[in-house]
Amino acid sequence: MIRKHTKPLPHEPRATGVPPHPGLLPRGGEGGRRPDEGVPGFKARTFLLENFKLGARKTGKARANILEVSDLRIVRDGTVILHDVNWRVQRGEHWVILGANGSGKTSLLSALTGYLMPTSGDVAVLGETYGESDWRELRKKIGLVSSSVRQMMADAEPALETVASGKYAMIDFWGRVTRTEKAEALKLLRQVECEYLVERSWGVLSQGERQRVLIGRALMAKPRVLILDEPCAGLDPAAREHFLQFLQRLGAQPHSPTLVLVTHHVEEIMPVFSHLLILKGGRVLATGAKADVLNSKNLSTAFGARMQLQRAGRRYALKVTMKSRAMM
Repeated sequence: MIRKHTKPLPHEPRATGVPPHPGLLPRGGEGGRRPDEGVPGFKARTFLLENFKLGARKTGKARANILEVSDLRIVRDGTVILHDVNWRVQRGEHWVILGANGSGKTSLLSALTGYLMPTSGDVAVLGETYGESDWRELRKKIGLVSSSVRQMMADAEPALETVASGKYAMIDFWGRVTRTEKAEALKLLRQVECEYLVERSWGVLSQGERQRVLIGRALMAKPRVLILDEPCAGLDPAAREHFLQFLQRLGAQPHSPTLVLVTHHVEEIMPVFSHLLILKGGRVLATGAKADVLNSKNLSTAFGARMQLQRAGRRYALKVTMKSRAMM
């Protein structure tokens, strides 16, 4: 029997079927304003809950895109958080989002998962756009592994049940795990190389084991995109390297979901990652193939200090050659 918390995770729907507040707001509003106020050329669109629908029309080009962010602008309390961000993720690509603290990484993730409404612009998943499709369904296509999820898990819950509960993408789920679900969860534990943790409770797992189990949980819902929000935070050097090697194997699997790794550290960019999005001050500093974007000049600009990118084989390291900003 799975008995989950009654408080929802930031990125997961409530069991009642009623979406949290963003789904009820006018799409793109800031503090209750109409979304077109002060935004030239942006056509206001208000979507009430009963008007949300599935099956938005897709073009052939849209079908090739896993994620597409178009002219995304987010303004709150007069502060521009994201400035006209454009980003496209296509099939067969694995991405890294890189940037300093305050660069807009968290805000972009919140927009991708439907919890931060744009002031203007669009976010589309598999050709379906938030505001024009049922965002509760769209979010199920995006798996998220983050510290917020890790901190909410029940200490006594066995790993098998943690993974199985991911099928419902909610944390206040009450129900019995079926035989089919157990078999699927066990298969995923094998996939994330944690079969030995089947009966082990969450409270005694190491940080690295928890991250792998949460990836298995996210995969239970069969997402098309798996976002890893600083998954190596809190891992010691050996555990971090073991986890990164696991990510490499996961991303190299034939039917792997598209991986999006959010990090500050170039050392975590494994060979399987093919593209980078570098943010600075809420703007796109650089985006494209790793070979074209990952260089000392872009990193120096992104982190506000002179950086020297070093490469050893297919891995990277970063050396700060001159400190140029005060400690914060």
